[in-house]
Amino acid sequence: MGDDGLSVSGPKTRRGAVLMLVIGLAATGYGAYDYTQQSDAVADAVEVDAEITELNVESTSSGSSTDVDYRPTVRFTYEYEGTAYESANLFPSAISPNYDTESAARAAIEGYAVDEPATAYVDPADPDGAFLKDRTSNAPLVAVAVGLIFVLVGGRSAIR
Repeated sequence: MGDDGLSVSGPKTRRGAVLMLVIGLAATGYGAYDYTQQSDAVADAVEVDAEITELNVESTSSGSSTDVDYRPTVRFTYEYEGTAYESANLFPSAISPNYDTESAARAAIEGYAVDEPATAYVDPADPDGAFLKDRTSNAPLVAVAVGLIFVLVGGRSAIR
C-alpha cells in the first residue's frame, strides 16, 4: 500500500482498464462499421469512366518505431449522372491499408497510370466517394482485431 492507502489495483488501475476497454470497443465498432459500409458500397457500385490524375506511394512511420509502412495514394476524376467528381479512394474503406514494403504498395496501384483512363466504381448512395478497386480491403478488420485485443486486456484488468 502507498501513503494514500490505495493498493496497486486501486482506482488508477481501474481507470486505465476502463479506458482500454472503451478504446477497444470504439476501435472494434468503427472497424466493423467501416467493413460493413465498404461491403455495401462494393455490392451497390456501378462502373464509371475515370481518369487518373495522381499516383504515388507514401512512406509512413508510426511514432518512435523504426518500422516504415507504405501507402499507395491515388487521385482521379470521374463523372456520375452529369456531375464531375474527384476521389482519392483506392478501396471503398475509410481506413486505408498500409503495406510493409514499397513494392507491395506499388503492386496495389499497378495497372494505373497518370493521365490514363481507368474504371472506377461509384456507390449511388455516396457518389462523391468513388473507388478504383471493386473489392473490400482488410484494413477495417485489422482495426477490429486491435480493438478486440484492447477489449480483452482492458476487460481482464477491470475484472481483477
